[in-house]
Amino acid sequence: MKEARYYESGSGTVNCLLCPQRCHLRDNEIGRCGVRQARDGKLYTLNYGRVASIALDPIEKKPLYHFYPGSSIVSVGSVGCNLSCGFCQNYQLSTRQADTEYLSAEELVALAREPIHGEKSIGIAYTYSEPIVWFEYVMDVATKAKSVGLKNVLVTNGEIREGPLDELLTVIDAMNIDVKAFNQRFYSEICSGPFKSVLETVERCVGRCHIEITTLLIPSLNDSDEEIRMLARWLAQLDDTIPLHLSRYFPHHRMNLPPTPLDTLKRAYDIASESLKYVYLGNVGDPKYATTYCPECGNPVIRRSAYYSVQVLLDGKRCRNCGATLAIIV
Repeated sequence: MKEARYYESGSGTVNCLLCPQRCHLRDNEIGRCGVRQARDGKLYTLNYGRVASIALDPIEKKPLYHFYPGSSIVSVGSVGCNLSCGFCQNYQLSTRQADTEYLSAEELVALAREPIHGEKSIGIAYTYSEPIVWFEYVMDVATKAKSVGLKNVLVTNGEIREGPLDELLTVIDAMNIDVKAFNQRFYSEICSGPFKSVLETVERCVGRCHIEITTLLIPSLNDSDEEIRMLARWLAQLDDTIPLHLSRYFPHHRMNLPPTPLDTLKRAYDIASESLKYVYLGNVGDPKYATTYCPECGNPVIRRSAYYSVQVLLDGKRCRNCGATLAIIV
């Protein structure tokens, strides 16, 4: 165990200040995330350095389509999560059912610096489960990684308070943030968490690191035309070049609704594209909806298949056809 950060003690409880769940813990109680415990007036993190999954992934799998397209990144995750989504794709990790092994911050950074099967990583992605509840380890690793020129990527639900988020933003280069729906009822009933804090996280990250947004569309719960329109317009007010990934839901964990109809996804794509310059569909198997198009001339500039950039038609950040500069980090 390691003493956690962002907490206060008083009146027989330890109050966690990391995320908006606002856990008030008596001695030996564990927070909603399952990995932060009160002991003798202090808060301890139970998953520091505990790695449940590690792999070399294409950056597109995060998904990040506008951040060093075609590159690979060491991806690592632990156990625990501060939400409890009924459709969780990695519930063995989020519910702490997975085995873990200890990997020090120094060991992880050294691993990320070495070619794996001849392939070089641009850095480290903290992903799979929720990296916010791995805060202390992520900060230690990311600080060391940044000092040796590696990039840091956070794939997160965005449920974090302002103070720790500001600290993370000193070392994080890119985020994919899950905006799981654009209504509080969904967050309350399906995810057991607050909605407003996710929007605040996105708003605080704009202009401070590269961000992309993912929304899993679930039939009858968050896939209405009006909700997609509100989501896209809100993002466009912040920056209309923020990429939005609309992904197809399939039954998983505790949720047995039928898969999202393809027609629903295609309609959502069209609606979001009215406000945003870059919209993508995930889990649909159609390269058309994974392709980046120049917002000026409409020509394809990056073609993708199965999470890989298979053809990059850019000169630096410029479209080869019309010369327009695209919002892509290369």
